[in-house]
Amino acid sequence: MTFPPDAGRSRQWPAVAAAGITVTLWASAFVSIRSAGAAYSPGALALGRLLAGALVLGAISLVRRVGWPPRAAWPGIACSGVLWFGLYMVVLNWGEREVDAGTAAMVVNIGPLLVALLGARLLGEGLPRPLLAGMAVSFAGAVVVGVSMSGSGDASVRGVLLCVLAAVSYAGGVVSQKPALRHAGALQVTTFGCLVGAVACLPFAGTLVTEAARAPLSATLNMVYLGLFPTALAFTTWAFALARTTASRMGATTYVVPALVVLMSWLALDEVPGPLTLAGGALCLAGVGISRRGSRSARSTVVAARPAAPVALDPPERGREPSI
Repeated sequence: MTFPPDAGRSRQWPAVAAAGITVTLWASAFVSIRSAGAAYSPGALALGRLLAGALVLGAISLVRRVGWPPRAAWPGIACSGVLWFGLYMVVLNWGEREVDAGTAAMVVNIGPLLVALLGARLLGEGLPRPLLAGMAVSFAGAVVVGVSMSGSGDASVRGVLLCVLAAVSYAGGVVSQKPALRHAGALQVTTFGCLVGAVACLPFAGTLVTEAARAPLSATLNMVYLGLFPTALAFTTWAFALARTTASRMGATTYVVPALVVLMSWLALDEVPGPLTLAGGALCLAGVGISRRGSRSARSTVVAARPAAPVALDPPERGREPSI
């Protein structure tokens, strides 16, 4: 079976588009969290966000008759639900109250590096040089953005440790989710992962009810927005893309988020970025571009090595997942 020259790209664009939706919505979450976090405590905000997300995901799953995930998918769903949907959201909300935004951004952005290391160790994923180089450049950009955004520089040890815990739980959640996607669809994994996270956060239910009664409408609407879009939609598109690439490459893609946060804060909050912040954002984008260029080069090498005559598609190639 032969492929036209652009066949590989045509199979990749849905995953690329899904990843783009994810990082854009996750960047928008930072703007909404600033409003909702003023009225809701970390645990209550996480629970409210997860309940809103689980409600819409559950409704969509019922309409589409998605059904119960296979037994083989449940270990990954449960781990990602507890670590990423539950623990990550709570400790990140808490950590950002203890440190300034710049410090939080720098510490949390060790997450993609941990994803790459855990993916290589636990999932058998490779660590190609272009990917590592791109992640190094992007991490340097995230540090520059963080330094430029730091105010007084006040950061408690507890706050830094909470941000480190957020990065570790994020990495553990991503690596746990990848195997689950071999047995269940993106909507299934996201829906039940969100439900697991909501159950894990139920101890904050009383606080959520109390704070919702006195919170301004704008804060509550921002919490609902966080549940519907950066959680329900963005985590589903993330799972869709993750099923079609490696965890380490998806982790590198999230380095687009700091650059988008700078742009959105400029447009939505009238926070004009300085030259250092813009330079850091540019480095983040450049690093993601370097990691992507490496994947394109690898695909080009494979295509060039194929015989010019039409050949049969072997079974292993039929199941190969495109990388983004």
